[in-house]
Amino acid sequence: MISKPFWRKSAFIFGGTAAWGLVLIGCVMANRTLLVPPQVPGAVFIGSKECAQCHENKTAHFETASHARLALADPKLGDTGCEVCHGPGSLHASSGGLRGTIINPQKSPETCFKCHLDKQAQFSLPNSHQVINGKMSCGDCHEPHVGNAIAGTGVDLEGMNAICTKCHTQQKGPFVYEHAAMKEGCVSCHNPHGSINQKMLVARDANLCLRCHLEASAAGSSGQINANAILHTAENHNSRLMQGTCWSAGCHEQPHGSNASYHLRN
Repeated sequence: MISKPFWRKSAFIFGGTAAWGLVLIGCVMANRTLLVPPQVPGAVFIGSKECAQCHENKTAHFETASHARLALADPKLGDTGCEVCHGPGSLHASSGGLRGTIINPQKSPETCFKCHLDKQAQFSLPNSHQVINGKMSCGDCHEPHVGNAIAGTGVDLEGMNAICTKCHTQQKGPFVYEHAAMKEGCVSCHNPHGSINQKMLVARDANLCLRCHLEASAAGSSGQINANAILHTAENHNSRLMQGTCWSAGCHEQPHGSNASYHLRN
């Protein structure tokens, strides 16, 4: 019996000639994705030991980083975590760090998009952070060299908000009346990479609020969005919701928190 070859779940993307296939980026995992690494004309890969001589502040704790799992598929080079994102470093090392001899992902989001294709699509939506046009970089919100690149995971939800409130200081508070959603993180309501909705909201209308503030209607209710269904209210909201979103109908104008009203009003 002739057995057919079995292929693991891997995606191979090759560019250029077959010689490129000798050097590939791969997550060091059983089911790994292989990609062509960034290229610097005339440069070759030399390993991360050379990088550490000048950039010890970046390499000292790199083994804790999410991106430390990435490596070039050439064991002869040793540790190659730096060159996976910055490209081959021979020219950069021999020139003493001459500008233009290495790839800087802070200025070239295309390097990040090689792996994060879904984020490239989100940044192309009508409302997004200004990464593609160069006004921001992925590194403004993500730390690729130490720890988890996505801040605020696990029990560190406060850390997630801290990334956002570095720029969005007015939403930081503290507020006398805090919106509980802030404790769950800004991403409860916003997509930080991009959205078709204004303010990068995950939903454009009252449905955003009703994801948390809608309860099952009480017995005998018509099932409409009324006092039986909205939390913390004794008023019928059917006509109110027709006036606009919850935060633009003259009601809850301060969705992040208020110093004047428990109902998050001005």
